[in-house]
Amino acid sequence: MEALTEFGKIILPAGAVLYAMFLTTRMFLNKEYEKRLIDIKIKNNATVLPVRLQAYERICLFLERIAPKNLIVRLNVGEMSAKEFQQVLLHEIREEFGHNLSQQVYMSEESWNLVKNAMEEIIMLVNEASGELEEEAKSIDLARKVFEKVIEKQDLGTDIALSFVKNEIQQVF
Repeated sequence: MEALTEFGKIILPAGAVLYAMFLTTRMFLNKEYEKRLIDIKIKNNATVLPVRLQAYERICLFLERIAPKNLIVRLNVGEMSAKEFQQVLLHEIREEFGHNLSQQVYMSEESWNLVKNAMEEIIMLVNEASGELEEEAKSIDLARKVFEKVIEKQDLGTDIALSFVKNEIQQVF
């Protein structure tokens, strides 16, 4: 029995020391792991942040380019019929969207949905304005009708999406 007591006097302190070493080592390894994660995040931010900002910049440019005030002024050249001009407007909107489709990877789901909705709203606005015109209407008539619809709307989807995207960019900083 005395041998067991002596054995216990040796084993218990040795076990306590071993357990303390285990905890110390585990804490050290956890801190090292956290440091490496932070380093990786910093390196990723240094790489991803410029690309993400460029994506937001391109989306802002897209929204500005498809805004009716810019789109119509840029594309209304010469004497076209309203139907021809409608096709030119719709083609330009879809082309612009196609060029910026990959930017959704860098944006939040909510902001990308606002961008898509803004584009669809502009397409719908152009189609509605064109549908209200006579067959022999000219491009200037379609432009005038689109601007009337824009004035009726008050809050245009492009403005809402642009504001949201700008706010999202500011949250990065």
